[in-house]
Amino acid sequence: MLVNFLNAFMSYAVLMLVIVVIAGVAMAIGITMAKKKQEKAVSAAGEGASDGGAGK
Repeated sequence: MLVNFLNAFMSYAVLMLVIVVIAGVAMAIGITMAKKKQEKAVSAAGEGASDGGAGK
């Protein structure tokens, strides 16, 4: 009976571990993509501001 309980417990523990790892990888990818998008927006805004002042 104890073996059955441990088997079920370990099965759920491994499943939870897999879900946590997948969520962690997804969050890391999302953070990386957000940082790249922010860098693009900042560099594009910076280039636009410097070009706008040259025409005056």
